[in-house]
This record gives sequence, structure tokens and C-alpha cells, in this order.
Amino acid sequence: MTLIRSALLAALAALLAAGCASDGAISESRRAMHEGRADDALQGLQKASADAPQDRVLRQEYFRLRETLTARWLAQAETLRSVGEFEAAESLYQRVQRYDAANARARAGLATVEADQRHRVLLASAEKLVRAEKFREAQDTLRPVLVENPEQRDARRLQRVIDEKLAKPALAPVRIRPASNKPISLELRDVTVRAMFDVLQRATGVSFVFDKDVRPDLRSSVAVRDQDLDDVIRLILMSNQLEQKIINETTVLIYPNTPQKLREYQELVVKAFYIANADVKQTANMIRTLVKTRDIFLDEKLNLIVLKDTPNAVRLAERLIATQDLAEPEVLLEVEVIEIGYNRLLELGLRYPSSVALSLVGGGTAAPTPSGGTAITGGTPGVLSLPEWIGRSSNLVRLTFTDPLFVLSLHQTDGSTNVLANPRIRVKNKEKAKIHIGDRVPVITTTAAAAGGFVSESVSYLDVGLKLEVEPLVYLDDEVGIKVGLEVSNITRTVQSATSNTLTYQIGTRNATTVLRLRDGETQVLAGLISDEDRRTANRVPGLGDLPVLGRLFSSTSDTLNKTEIMLLITPHLMRQIARPGASSVEFSAGTEASTGLSAGSGGAPSFIPPQIPSAPPAPIPGTAPTPGTAPTPGTSPAPGSSVFPPTAPGPGPEMVPFGGQKPPGQ
Repeated sequence: MTLIRSALLAALAALLAAGCASDGAISESRRAMHEGRADDALQGLQKASADAPQDRVLRQEYFRLRETLTARWLAQAETLRSVGEFEAAESLYQRVQRYDAANARARAGLATVEADQRHRVLLASAEKLVRAEKFREAQDTLRPVLVENPEQRDARRLQRVIDEKLAKPALAPVRIRPASNKPISLELRDVTVRAMFDVLQRATGVSFVFDKDVRPDLRSSVAVRDQDLDDVIRLILMSNQLEQKIINETTVLIYPNTPQKLREYQELVVKAFYIANADVKQTANMIRTLVKTRDIFLDEKLNLIVLKDTPNAVRLAERLIATQDLAEPEVLLEVEVIEIGYNRLLELGLRYPSSVALSLVGGGTAAPTPSGGTAITGGTPGVLSLPEWIGRSSNLVRLTFTDPLFVLSLHQTDGSTNVLANPRIRVKNKEKAKIHIGDRVPVITTTAAAAGGFVSESVSYLDVGLKLEVEPLVYLDDEVGIKVGLEVSNITRTVQSATSNTLTYQIGTRNATTVLRLRDGETQVLAGLISDEDRRTANRVPGLGDLPVLGRLFSSTSDTLNKTEIMLLITPHLMRQIARPGASSVEFSAGTEASTGLSAGSGGAPSFIPPQIPSAPPAPIPGTAPTPGTAPTPGTSPAPGSSVFPPTAPGPGPEMVPFGGQKPPGQ
């Protein structure tokens, strides 16, 4: 029996010791969590549970804390990974695995971090290739990133840029490829336009076909030297109100430059623009005004603009949209409002009765009182009968004082207020942001019907407290103009209606409105909204209360002092600045008033392309005489002094004479 009792006592002691140990470990863990040492708290419970594997309470607390902390660490790691902080995210995932090696989310997160780091290197390489205009190589570099993570935002953005650069135009421009890439010198006077193009055809190998409405007798003159074929053709067409359409590399159609012919021959292109930042209506108005496009459609829901026009006009619209469609700047306004207040109330002194009244009860009937005296009843105040005057009883006179008779005031109240508001608000350029810190006071309005006695009540709310309204304007030199409106209001008095129980409020306000211009990160202090109220009230006995020292015994004073000051500190931080386009993007050719659009030499595809392999020097034009001043052409009789010749490369052969044909070598 004694052995059993000893065993039971030993088991009980061990159980109590284990319970005390587990309670100590749990308390220490909670203290560490309260101090922000999550790792220490979890490590302590892990060690304690390993030392006492049979303690269910300790193991339950350990698993509960582990699940809580791992969920928190995983959420933080996901946030860090999404913003590109891969090292910090990897550290958190490894911390989770240290306590839970089989955690699937941590293992997947580490794999994602490793892939993101690899993708960042590939993206940087692809961006370098794009800047070098090696779009095919950039596309090949970017392809593994999109295969592994199709939702990668930067990769998709870069892929869109590459697709735009590699996409073939809907209307592929046809380019003239002459037989020779040498400049052309041409001087023809008063010859037909058909003859001019016949000369160019013989010199370059490009065929010119004329519309039936081109007059055969249209004559003109031209004199150019060392010009490209494209410039020579354009000069002839412009001087004769003609236009061209390139059929293929060696064939050009010439037709009159009239609205009807332009509608017949000019190819049209339909292109859709998705506007990311600009207002779609303003963009559409800009295109209508500058490009003169009439066939335009806009979808405000998708911020989409679809237009149909000539390729040159579409290219011009594309340049204009790229110039306007810029991200709006944003400003983070850090506002700090401080209200400092002090009030004091002092009531001190002896207050005497303000009035003493001596009155006559008046004539009446003397009646005995229970105490044995007599009292005058039924008399008229201020009227005495002769027997009463002869008797002159003390009951005829009444002395009346204000109540209370004497008041000794000994009261002092001191108070101070310190209100701090530190809101941060992010706002777009030229948009208003409002901040209200305070209360919404209900105001009840009662409406009574003219007949029937029907009464209705409506409730409206009045904002009381601190109201701040700001509107930023971002400039290009990292400065921010801010229009600030500050209003501080409070309820000074409650007024109750005389005819009903409706309450109204008297509001005291202080307002300040100004316009600032600050640099990024500069702090401006607006102070001086001071309210200083000093009220002094005294109740004195006339004459005695004005004595220098003894007057305090015959007076009562009440002093009220209220002081408040409001300061506003505002600091702008530029979160997104205006991305000013380069000089080449804000000025470009726009064609003519009759033909709006980017010409071939203004950012579009040129219509003239020199051949890849230079050909041999062309043979002299058939029918051209070596003597100066003559340049016969089939079917024409040029005026004296007209000539046509392509310049030849240096070397053996006839030497070129400006505007005079050719002379034999050696002369």
C-alpha cells in the first residue's frame, strides 16, 4: 500500500512539473510574440514540444502558432515577389520551410522566385535587343518567358511592342526599284509630260502608264541636277497637278490629282487604336481637326478609336496619338494638420444680492397666528388704514432680498487640446482630393402643411471639423502647384426653436485658401489660423467694489481665456512624372492642305529604294547627241538648250558637262 501511494505521488509530481514547464514555455512564447520576435517564439515552442512529446497542450500551441506565422510569411512573400523583391521573398519562403519542410506553397514559391529571377535576366536581354532594333532576336529571347508564365506583365508588354514592329502593314507599300541608283540630271523645256516620263523610262527602266484623263498635250518644263528618281517624279507630278500609284517595282500609274480620281485610285486602310491614358473623345477630335479624317468611330467603353483613311493619314494619326497618349502624372500628398488649443476659466470672489426690496403689506385684518402673534391678511399692498398706522405693527413691512443672499465663488478650470491628423492621399494631375476629419451633425427640418395639421420632418447632415481640399498641377521641372482650401469648424452654440423642440447650431469657422508651387519633397507650413478669446466679467458692489484692496471683498470676477492655433504642413511627392516625348516625336511633316498625312520621307516607307547590287553604268540614252544643247526624244521636238542625261561614275568615258550634254574624253 505504501509503495502504491509513493508511485502515485511521484506521478502526480511529474505531471505537475510537466504542466509548469509547458505553461512557462507558452508564456515565454506569447511574450516573444508580443515583442515582435516571432522566430524566437516559434523556436521556443518547437524545442519545448520536442523535449516533451507527450504534452498535447504544448504541441497544440506549437502547431497553432506555426500555422499562423507560416500563413503570414507566405502572404508577405507573395507581396514582395509581386513587386520584384525576390531576395526578401526567397528568405521568407525558406523560413517557412525551416519549420514546415513539406509546405507545398513555400516549395512552389521558391520555384516561382527562381523562375522570376531567370525571367528578369531574359527580359533585360530582350529589351536591349529591342532598343537595338533586333526584333527577331528579341522575340526568340522572350519566347521562353511567355511559355513558362503567359501572364507575365512586362513580357506581354514587350511582346506587344515586338509584334507592332514585326507586323506587316495591311497595305504593304510597293517601292520603285530603278535599274540604276545614280542621281539623275534632267533639263527639258516646253515638252509634253508624256515625253518627260518617256525619257525617265528609258533612263531608269521604270514603265509609266497614263490614265485616260491625262491630257496628251499637257506640256511642262523641268530642270534638275543630281536628284533621286523619286524626287524627280514628285516634282513633275506636283507641277502638273498629277498623282501616282505604284503598281509594282517597275510600273507606275499616272492620273490627274482630282477628288474623283483620288477616290478611285487611292488605297484606304482601317486601323484600330486602343487609347491607354488620353480621353478618347479629345483624341478623336484631334484626329478630325488635324488629319481631316471623316470615317472615324470611337468606343468609349473600350477606349477604342477606329479610323479609315489613306496610309499616309493613318501614319500621321498614329504619330499624333503616340504624342498625346501619355500617362497622367500622380502626386502623393502628405498632409499634417496640427491644432493646439488652451482654455482657462477662473471664477473668484463674493457675490452680494443684486437688489433689496422694502414693501408694505397693506391694510387688512389682524388674525392670530399659531405661535401667539398676529398677521395681517386680506390687505392691499401699499395701502394702510388709520388704525394700522396708529398701531404701527412690524407685520406691515416686508423686506425682500434676491436668492441666494451671498455666493462665494472659488472655481478654476484649465484645459489644453492637441489634435494631430496625418492623412496621405494620392491624386492625379488636375483632380481634386477632399479630406474631412470630424463629425456629421444632423439638422432636423420640420415642415407643416397649411391645412390639416400634417407635419413632416427631414434630416440633413452638416460637416463639422477639419475639411481640406487640394488640387495639384504637375509641371515639367519636377515642381507641383497645389491649390489648397482649408476649413476648420466647430459647434459654438446650440439654439432651440421657440415654437418646437427643433435644435439648430451656431457654427464657428476658420478658412484659408491659397495656391502654392513646391518642388518634389519640399514641405510648406501654413500657420497663423489663431483664435484668441479673452473675456473678463466682474460683479461688484457699487463704490465698495472699486477700492484698491478691499474691493476684492465686495466683488466677484469671472475670467475666460480660449486660445487655438491651426498649422498645416503639406509635402508633395511625385509618384509619376510627365514623360515628355523626344524632339523628333513632337515635330514631323504633315503633308499638304490638299493631301494630309506623313509623306514617304517623313517617317513612312520610302517609295524609292536603290537596288541592292549596283548595276553597270547605263548606256547613253538612245537618240541623245553628244553635242551640247540637244536632247531629242521620240515624238517630241525639245526646245534648243534642252538635254537629259544620267551622271556617270568617274572613270573612262565621256565627261559630264552641266546642262550641256557630254564631251568626249580627252577634250
